[in-house]
Amino acid sequence: MPTPTNDAVLSGDAEQARGLAEQQRQTALLKTGALQNAILTSPNFSIIATDEKGIIQLFNVGAECMLGYAAVDVVNRCTPSDLHDAEEVKARAQALSQELETPITAGFEALAFKASRGIEDIYELTYICKDASRFPAIVSITALRDDYDTIIGYLLIGTDNSVRKQVELDLNAAMAAAEKANLAKSDFLSSMSHELRTPLSAILGFAQLLESGTPQPTPAQRRSIDQILQAGWYLLDLINEVLDLAMIESGKLSLSLEPLALAEVMHECRAMIEPQAQQREIRVSFPQLDAPYFVKGDRTRVKQVLINLLSNAIKYNRHGGSVVVECVAIGSDRLRIRVTDTGDGLNPEQMQHLFQPFNRLGQEATTEQGTGIGLVVCKRLVEWMGGVIGVESTPGTGSVFWIELTRTAALQPRSDSALPVLDLAAVNDANRNGRTLLYVEDNPANLMLVEDLIARRPDIRLLSARDATSGIEIARAAIPDVILMDINLPGISGIQALRILREDPLTAHIPVLALSANAMPRDIEKGVQAGFFRYLTKPIKVLEFMKTLDATLKYAESQRDRSDADHHA
Repeated sequence: MPTPTNDAVLSGDAEQARGLAEQQRQTALLKTGALQNAILTSPNFSIIATDEKGIIQLFNVGAECMLGYAAVDVVNRCTPSDLHDAEEVKARAQALSQELETPITAGFEALAFKASRGIEDIYELTYICKDASRFPAIVSITALRDDYDTIIGYLLIGTDNSVRKQVELDLNAAMAAAEKANLAKSDFLSSMSHELRTPLSAILGFAQLLESGTPQPTPAQRRSIDQILQAGWYLLDLINEVLDLAMIESGKLSLSLEPLALAEVMHECRAMIEPQAQQREIRVSFPQLDAPYFVKGDRTRVKQVLINLLSNAIKYNRHGGSVVVECVAIGSDRLRIRVTDTGDGLNPEQMQHLFQPFNRLGQEATTEQGTGIGLVVCKRLVEWMGGVIGVESTPGTGSVFWIELTRTAALQPRSDSALPVLDLAAVNDANRNGRTLLYVEDNPANLMLVEDLIARRPDIRLLSARDATSGIEIARAAIPDVILMDINLPGISGIQALRILREDPLTAHIPVLALSANAMPRDIEKGVQAGFFRYLTKPIKVLEFMKTLDATLKYAESQRDRSDADHHA
């Protein structure tokens, strides 16, 4: 038997290789054909192919399932634009005409214009089915070109967008409901604040009158008055903390961020906190700031945070302990304010739950009062001002609470500022008699309180009105020096009354003070924007009230003197 030559062996291998390659090619073709067939027969998306003029040439099974037409109903009979909502196609043509600054007709051109110019295009329009039902669709359109880059047709691939649209509608409805609930919550909080503050105003106001009245209260009476005042101011603090937290969580808190002189803020905090420290025999030391530090924040809220940290450091300190306040620069753009106490400190478990609402970390069993939300409010306020709050503590040694705020340059004074700079020190000008205050208030207890306060001032004559309409008439007739205005009045509101007074030349010059139980930040901001000279909140703090009244009377007098000088000139 002859032995095969090497050439024969090589020839056989080559033939086998060619056979294997052909087999792989056939398999690939079959696979490609299967894929193409699967795409064309898929019921999940529509495939529509047109010629260069937009006349439908291919209408796959998915298009038939979605639109209800058979391929024979549309092939060589219509364009894809005929299957869409005509008004939407027209609107797309108009929008494209404006966008591309060229006239586009409301037909297939409106669908294919971008694709014909090589611009990737995906549009969203409504398909109209054979049975007249409708559904939103997202359609991708691409131009088909031959080897010479000539457009020979268009390919449109569409998917049913009904589910996503419904999800969007549901989400929008949920967001609208949430927004409505937030507005209702905000209105409720404002109303609740007013309703709670109104009786508190009478309780605290008359207690302050008894405390400073003549003859002086007996020791037993003073103890009772002190208890009333202590409980009343504590209840007011609880209301404020709960409302602050609710406003922050609802996203309705309004902040006015501006450069603050830290030395001024520290001085004010020291004046407010020292009586509490002296009562508990706690030594408090504040830093002597060598450099004029300025931080970016809301003045009222920065003070609120510092007072809360200082109050806690005193409240939970040991008898005869100390509190140290320090300011440390962190880099070139941050400033850290540290409040260090010599109290019992916090263990790791307490640290973990420190900033949880209504968690007093076991202090419920002590005699110290509190809500457990003060630090939560502090944390949210500091973060809203772009800062950071933190704590370091060692059980048995004490704690260090700190906040970091952004350093900034000093606020440059505005040369065009029209706001008067007032000295809020009490002004008791005995040479000036017959000054008149008009108080517009419908609550008898509040009116009686102010009447009793003004009775101690023989230099001030008090007029009163129970509603805004009567108040406006009295103001026009008597031309008082100052008007004190409640906001929630029967008939027209205090803000509406202010607008009427401002529009009348007879009363436009009279400064009007707001005195209202509407004490939410947005209420105060609304009042200031309306044009009130100052906005005081109930319950009345007698000293603050009298200082503000005296300052306003002094301003009214200066305005009157200036007017007389201009008249004589």
